[in-house]
Amino acid sequence: MAVIREMLGKRRQAEQEGKEDESIAFEVQHRCKDGRLLWGELHSRPVRDADGTIIGYHGITRETTERRQLEEQVRELAFYAPLTHLPNRRLLSDRLNQSIAASQRNNCHYALLVLDLDNFKPLNDVHGHLVDDLLLIEAALRLRGIVREVDTVGRFGGDEFVVLLSDLDANLAKATAQARTVAEKIGASLSAPYVLSVEHATQEPETVKHRCSASIGVVLYLGTLVTPEDIFKWADAAMYQAKAAGRNAIRFYDHGAL
Repeated sequence: MAVIREMLGKRRQAEQEGKEDESIAFEVQHRCKDGRLLWGELHSRPVRDADGTIIGYHGITRETTERRQLEEQVRELAFYAPLTHLPNRRLLSDRLNQSIAASQRNNCHYALLVLDLDNFKPLNDVHGHLVDDLLLIEAALRLRGIVREVDTVGRFGGDEFVVLLSDLDANLAKATAQARTVAEKIGASLSAPYVLSVEHATQEPETVKHRCSASIGVVLYLGTLVTPEDIFKWADAAMYQAKAAGRNAIRFYDHGAL
């Protein structure tokens, strides 16, 4: 395997450089005969002949699949919203920090969109949390289908989502037009009817139809000494302006305030 060959190659290079002969340890995946992939932690030491030449390696492997799965679950809980598996506020803050640095480095605008679903609460009042969850999952899928791979879709909880748009134009007017185009696509997608199939344990499946829209706040930034908290605050303020304007609207934060 490539990982094993790489580690053994590093071991041989260390030998040639006269470094101390130590065992090597690394994790690698193993494929079982039934097709399953298991993780194993391999500890290996070289076997030498009487002249000290390496003639092979002796190793012990310990399965670590369960540990890797637990580590992944911890990471998922720390950085992703459980229901939609979208990045949460903690991960979004980290990506915003990266975007601020990239904006300064690449001289291109970035944009943060904060959006809140309109007419969402009545769905919960009539049908309960199960149907709420189905709509939020569907909304997350629609958002993912609109943005590019370099962009980020996140969820802060409730019916509030965020979208981080990367690598927009250096010209503010052009970047604003790009962000508006994405925001309009998001608004149109989230306004399309939702047809939700609800599975019940004690009765026949139920189909629930619902319509809602989105109030969207947008802030653009480029090479500015700002913090993720500032950007969240400005985009959130613009979103509330969209709600105050009658909902199902898009509002941009005043760039002059930056």
